[in-house]
Amino acid sequence: MPKVEEKLNKCLKEGEKGGVRHKGLREISPSKELASDHLKKAMHNFSAINFFYKNGFSDWSASAAFYTLYHCLLAILSKYGYESRNQSCTFAMVESLINKGEIKNISIDDVKDIFDSYVIENLEHSPKILDVRENMQYSTKTSIESEEFAKLKQKTVFLLEKFRMEIEK
Repeated sequence: MPKVEEKLNKCLKEGEKGGVRHKGLREISPSKELASDHLKKAMHNFSAINFFYKNGFSDWSASAAFYTLYHCLLAILSKYGYESRNQSCTFAMVESLINKGEIKNISIDDVKDIFDSYVIENLEHSPKILDVRENMQYSTKTSIESEEFAKLKQKTVFLLEKFRMEIEK
Protein backbone atom coordinates (compact mmCIF):
# COMPACT_ATOMS: atom_id res chain seq x y z
CA MET A 1 0.00 0.00 0.00
CA PRO A 2 1.48 3.40 -0.96
CA LYS A 3 2.58 5.74 1.82
CA VAL A 4 -0.26 8.26 1.19
CA GLU A 5 -2.91 5.56 1.40
CA GLU A 6 -1.41 4.24 4.67
CA LYS A 7 -1.55 7.76 6.08
CA LEU A 8 -5.17 8.16 4.97
CA ASN A 9 -6.19 4.91 6.65
CA LYS A 10 -4.67 6.14 9.92
CA CYS A 11 -6.32 9.54 9.50
CA LEU A 12 -9.74 8.01 8.86
CA LYS A 13 -9.38 5.77 11.94
CA GLU A 14 -8.49 8.84 14.02
CA GLY A 15 -11.54 10.61 12.60
CA GLU A 16 -13.80 7.83 13.86
CA LYS A 17 -12.86 8.50 17.46
CA GLY A 18 -13.02 11.62 19.53
CA GLY A 19 -16.35 13.11 18.43
CA VAL A 20 -16.24 16.71 17.21
CA ARG A 21 -12.67 17.10 18.46
CA HIS A 22 -11.23 14.21 16.52
CA LYS A 23 -7.67 14.58 15.30
CA GLY A 24 -7.99 12.97 11.92
CA LEU A 25 -10.08 12.84 8.80
CA ARG A 26 -13.79 12.16 8.60
CA GLU A 27 -16.12 11.51 5.70
CA ILE A 28 -19.02 13.97 5.51
CA SER A 29 -21.60 14.80 2.88
CA PRO A 30 -19.96 16.80 0.08
CA SER A 31 -20.80 20.44 0.75
CA LYS A 32 -20.35 23.31 -1.66
CA GLU A 33 -21.70 25.61 1.07
CA LEU A 34 -19.01 24.56 3.56
CA ALA A 35 -16.41 24.80 0.79
CA SER A 36 -17.59 28.35 0.09
CA ASP A 37 -17.36 29.21 3.80
CA HIS A 38 -13.78 27.91 3.94
CA LEU A 39 -12.97 29.99 0.86
CA LYS A 40 -14.40 33.07 2.58
CA LYS A 41 -12.17 32.32 5.58
CA ALA A 42 -9.22 31.95 3.21
CA MET A 43 -9.94 35.37 1.71
CA HIS A 44 -10.25 36.84 5.21
CA ASN A 45 -6.84 35.39 6.09
CA PHE A 46 -5.41 36.72 2.83
CA SER A 47 -6.48 40.25 3.80
CA ALA A 48 -4.55 39.82 7.04
CA ILE A 49 -1.27 39.26 5.19
CA ASN A 50 -0.99 42.93 4.17
CA PHE A 51 -2.59 44.18 7.38
CA PHE A 52 0.06 42.51 9.52
CA TYR A 53 2.88 43.63 7.22
CA LYS A 54 1.75 47.28 7.12
CA ASN A 55 1.20 47.43 10.88
CA GLY A 56 4.58 46.10 11.99
CA PHE A 57 3.60 42.48 12.62
CA SER A 58 5.02 40.95 9.46
CA ASP A 59 5.99 37.76 11.30
CA TRP A 60 2.22 37.07 11.47
CA SER A 61 1.95 37.56 7.69
CA ALA A 62 3.56 34.13 7.29
CA SER A 63 0.85 32.50 9.42
CA ALA A 64 -1.86 34.36 7.53
CA ALA A 65 -0.39 33.17 4.21
CA PHE A 66 -0.27 29.56 5.39
CA TYR A 67 -3.83 29.61 6.74
CA THR A 68 -5.08 31.30 3.58
CA LEU A 69 -3.97 28.27 1.62
CA TYR A 70 -4.85 25.75 4.32
CA HIS A 71 -8.47 26.92 4.35
CA CYS A 72 -8.49 26.50 0.57
CA LEU A 73 -7.42 22.88 1.09
CA LEU A 74 -10.16 22.44 3.71
CA ALA A 75 -12.62 23.88 1.18
CA ILE A 76 -11.50 21.33 -1.39
CA LEU A 77 -11.95 18.53 1.14
CA SER A 78 -15.45 19.81 1.99
CA LYS A 79 -16.33 19.83 -1.68
CA TYR A 80 -15.28 16.19 -1.98
CA GLY A 81 -16.92 15.08 1.28
CA TYR A 82 -14.22 15.21 3.95
CA GLU A 83 -13.54 17.10 7.16
CA SER A 84 -10.02 17.32 8.55
CA ARG A 85 -8.67 18.33 11.93
CA ASN A 86 -5.08 17.45 11.17
CA GLN A 87 -2.77 19.23 8.74
CA SER A 88 -0.85 16.16 7.60
CA CYS A 89 -4.18 14.35 7.03
CA THR A 90 -5.41 17.28 4.95
CA PHE A 91 -2.29 17.25 2.78
CA ALA A 92 -2.47 13.47 2.37
CA MET A 93 -6.12 13.55 1.28
CA VAL A 94 -5.52 16.35 -1.23
CA GLU A 95 -2.54 14.41 -2.60
CA SER A 96 -4.72 11.30 -2.88
CA LEU A 97 -7.45 13.21 -4.73
CA ILE A 98 -4.81 14.53 -7.15
CA ASN A 99 -3.32 11.06 -7.64
CA LYS A 100 -6.78 9.60 -8.37
CA GLY A 101 -7.42 12.30 -10.98
CA GLU A 102 -10.36 13.82 -9.12
CA ILE A 103 -8.48 17.12 -8.83
CA LYS A 104 -7.02 18.03 -12.19
CA ASN A 105 -6.02 21.70 -11.92
CA ILE A 106 -3.77 21.39 -8.89
CA SER A 107 -0.51 19.46 -8.96
CA ILE A 108 1.42 17.66 -6.25
CA ASP A 109 4.11 20.33 -6.73
CA ASP A 110 1.53 23.03 -5.92
CA VAL A 111 0.74 21.28 -2.66
CA LYS A 112 4.45 20.81 -1.96
CA ASP A 113 4.92 24.59 -2.28
CA ILE A 114 2.96 24.75 0.98
CA PHE A 115 4.23 21.63 2.71
CA ASP A 116 6.64 18.89 1.82
CA SER A 117 7.46 16.05 4.17
CA TYR A 118 10.99 16.02 2.75
CA VAL A 119 13.26 17.17 5.56
CA ILE A 120 15.08 20.39 4.77
CA GLU A 121 18.39 20.87 6.55
CA ASN A 122 18.03 24.63 6.98
CA LEU A 123 14.43 25.49 7.80
CA GLU A 124 15.26 29.18 7.95
CA HIS A 125 15.91 29.28 4.18
CA SER A 126 13.14 26.94 3.04
CA PRO A 127 10.74 28.40 0.48
CA LYS A 128 7.85 26.17 1.64
CA ILE A 129 5.05 28.28 3.09
CA LEU A 130 4.62 26.05 6.15
CA ASP A 131 8.36 26.27 6.82
CA VAL A 132 8.30 30.07 6.55
CA ARG A 133 5.35 30.13 8.97
CA GLU A 134 7.06 27.80 11.43
CA ASN A 135 10.31 29.73 11.22
CA MET A 136 8.51 32.98 12.00
CA GLN A 137 6.27 31.43 14.65
CA TYR A 138 8.89 29.51 16.61
CA SER A 139 11.87 31.82 16.23
CA THR A 140 12.39 35.09 18.05
CA LYS A 141 12.17 37.08 14.81
CA THR A 142 9.41 39.68 14.76
CA SER A 143 9.62 40.74 11.13
CA ILE A 144 10.01 39.22 7.72
CA GLU A 145 12.36 40.79 5.19
CA SER A 146 10.60 42.73 2.43
CA GLU A 147 12.00 40.48 -0.33
CA GLU A 148 10.90 37.32 1.50
CA PHE A 149 7.49 38.91 2.14
CA ALA A 150 7.09 39.71 -1.57
CA LYS A 151 7.93 36.10 -2.53
CA LEU A 152 5.58 34.71 0.12
CA LYS A 153 2.73 36.92 -1.03
CA GLN A 154 3.35 36.18 -4.72
CA LYS A 155 3.32 32.42 -4.11
CA THR A 156 0.20 32.73 -1.94
CA VAL A 157 -1.63 34.73 -4.62
CA PHE A 158 -0.68 32.19 -7.30
CA LEU A 159 -1.82 29.18 -5.26
CA LEU A 160 -4.92 30.93 -3.92
CA GLU A 161 -6.12 31.54 -7.47
CA LYS A 162 -5.49 27.93 -8.53
CA PHE A 163 -7.23 26.57 -5.46
CA ARG A 164 -10.14 29.00 -5.81
CA MET A 165 -10.71 27.82 -9.37
CA GLU A 166 -10.80 24.18 -8.16
CA ILE A 167 -13.21 25.02 -5.35
CA GLU A 168 -15.59 26.99 -7.58
CA LYS A 169 -15.68 24.63 -10.56
